[in-house]
Amino acid sequence: MEHSDKSLIKIAYILGIFFIIGLGIISYTWFQVKASDNALSVTGSAKQSVTSDLVKWNSNFSRKVYVTDLKNGYAQMKKDEDEVIKFLKDNGVLDTEMSISPISMQKEYVYDVKNGSEPDQYTLVQTVSVQSNNIDKITNISKETQVLINQGVIFSSFAPEYYYSKLPEVRIALLPEAMKDAQNRATSISKTTGQKVGSLKSATMGVVQVTQPNSVDISDYGNYDVSTIEKEVMITVRASFSLK
Repeated sequence: MEHSDKSLIKIAYILGIFFIIGLGIISYTWFQVKASDNALSVTGSAKQSVTSDLVKWNSNFSRKVYVTDLKNGYAQMKKDEDEVIKFLKDNGVLDTEMSISPISMQKEYVYDVKNGSEPDQYTLVQTVSVQSNNIDKITNISKETQVLINQGVIFSSFAPEYYYSKLPEVRIALLPEAMKDAQNRATSISKTTGQKVGSLKSATMGVVQVTQPNSVDISDYGNYDVSTIEKEVMITVRASFSLK
């Protein structure tokens, strides 16, 4: 009996040691989790309205010709090019603001068997690109291309695209405002927990959104709307603050 009592005491002692160790492990784990959770992550943002200072306008002119008439087709394209250049210069576009590509030739495929005996037909195309800081001038010219149509030029115009060249400077200027917004949000949230916002632990800048004024059209990969002269630039910052 005495031997049995000693064995029970020994087992109880060993179990007690493991219980104490277990409590220590649990307490340490709980402390680590609590310490890792003792932070608040928020997103701050800042906006600025800007006016585009660069415009790009693309267009093209073309002719359809049979392979047997390519020589005349190229000659007609040269006349069309002269008319386009004259139109642009008459409207104040500088040589340094315009560029015209060489002629590209695209074969037209005819699927109507009745026309199978006709010679091959090609479309001759030249693209025109205008880039300028004079927003109003190019915008107005893009609306007056009927003049070329009236002269027999097969001219296709695309909508002007508007850009803001000082975007990197705006991003830097907005960064402190976005950080301040993040801190204000963190302070507001922390009040509900009875804690105070401490030091900044980490911060990551998000993508830039360039949108139409008052637009909610944003993307996880960033956005750059080129359809309007007036724009809004928005940046976001993901910040993590310690709590105390």
